[in-house]
Amino acid sequence: MLLRRATALPKTLQNLRLFSPAVTSALALDHSLETQLDYFPGFPRPDPKHAETILAVPRSDSGKNISAKERKAGRVPSIIFEQEDGQHGGNKRLVSVQTNQIRKLVTHLGYSFFLARLFDVEVRSELGSGEFIEKVRALPRSIHLHSGTDAPLNVTFIRAPPGTLLKVDIPLVFIGDDVSPGLKKGASLNTIKRTVKFLCPAEIIPPYIEVDLSLLDVGQKLVAGDLKVHPALKLVRPKDEPIVKIAGGRVSDQQKDQQKKDQPKKDQPKK
Repeated sequence: MLLRRATALPKTLQNLRLFSPAVTSALALDHSLETQLDYFPGFPRPDPKHAETILAVPRSDSGKNISAKERKAGRVPSIIFEQEDGQHGGNKRLVSVQTNQIRKLVTHLGYSFFLARLFDVEVRSELGSGEFIEKVRALPRSIHLHSGTDAPLNVTFIRAPPGTLLKVDIPLVFIGDDVSPGLKKGASLNTIKRTVKFLCPAEIIPPYIEVDLSLLDVGQKLVAGDLKVHPALKLVRPKDEPIVKIAGGRVSDQQKDQQKKDQPKKDQPKK
């Protein structure tokens, strides 16, 4: 189901602070929608059991040698950016987070799901110290993992206080494959996208989006505009971008031979 969107901003979103001019120009929602900045019934919402506070300590400097020392000490070099384009000069705080904690969260949630979830980041003078510096609501923007061990090498956060809009790659979860007419006929599932980028209010970032395959037959597909999402979310990519398709499989030579054997034989001419 495609939720209708028009060109005006609803009153509940008029005071949201956008983090880049490009994002500002991209947002267009139906003014008639009485959008509440809360999760609607029937839409996925973050599981509270993963609502963990990420512990951090300040870092005075950056660089290859500093990062190596942090990793050796069991910490991951991190940055908390103030705004969407913080990589190009925005305010930032250098911190380090615990390697074991980040690794556990990525393992439990999954890579893409970790990058689509808000966390409280608590900065203290030292890990285990009672000296509190800052506590922020933040979204993991990126994380680099070791190619061999999957150990986190660095992680970047972006501040996400209430009243902000963030571009988020939302993971897709496919359902209905057990009843899809096309898949029941032996066709194959061609997954084109695993995530889709949306502009999301910080209050209602979905942990995932369900993609229903139950009505798809051979040759049919779903596009980004078909996804059922909260009306406050705005697609960043074109609506006609393909997400998934039911593709007919090729018939093997063995299957062709069997089909020929199963065909009724023609009457042979009498001699």
